Amino acid sequence: MDTQWPEGRGSGEGLGSACPQMQQRHHTQISLPPAIAMSDVLISPPIPKVLPTPARPIRLGILASGNGSNMAAIAAAIAAGQLQATLEVVIYNNPGAKVAARAAEYGIPAVLLNHREFASREALDAAIIDTLTAHGVNWVVMAGWMRRVTQVLIDAFPRQMLNIHPSLLPSFPGVRAVDQAIAAGVKVAGCTVHHVELAVDSGPTIMQAVVPVLPKDTATTLQARIQQQEHRIYPAAIAIAAAAPSFHAR
Repeated sequence: MDTQWPEGRGSGEGLGSACPQMQQRHHTQISLPPAIAMSDVLISPPIPKVLPTPARPIRLGILASGNGSNMAAIAAAIAAGQLQATLEVVIYNNPGAKVAARAAEYGIPAVLLNHREFASREALDAAIIDTLTAHGVNWVVMAGWMRRVTQVLIDAFPRQMLNIHPSLLPSFPGVRAVDQAIAAGVKVAGCTVHHVELAVDSGPTIMQAVVPVLPKDTATTLQARIQQQEHRIYPAAIAIAAAAPSFHAR
């Protein structure tokens, strides 16, 4: 069974309404920023009006380090019945990260795994696996997770880990991608949802959104417009990735 986007929308715009499943899991609605004109943005592949629903349930675990705006966009898409999934747990690594409060608004468990308390990246990833497994997660979504993952975590969720990056990969991987784009003088920037592999910001692309760089753009203004598109494409990319035959066969 597929999910119908609201009439006239092909993205995560206007995701504030809640479906019965999620009404019991959050108390406030998250209003997403309005997208810039569709004529100014190219999304590939296009976001379908009907998102595929995989044969197996999508049980998401989110890794986040900061404000959690992409987490909120995904939770809102679930609440609106547009993404057929459940959000089981949010793992965060910075004690002051605002994502914990945002998760609480939706009644989603938030677990702090402070990377500073682990002897190695592998030890942190082992604790992440334990937490995800305890919550029944089968898809891992990195949403502003500012830690390099190891093969330990990747092997635990093969082809079932996603990341979003604020550039049109393979251009400008790594940190400060928007600053890199501004410094390079490119005419277009954007964001990419991709499968996670060991090399930073690598792995097969699932979806990209192209955002024009305006003459007076700074890294701050361009980042804000790119983030609008991140909120639009991430829920759709999750649905598309989870509908792939490789997931059904597991």
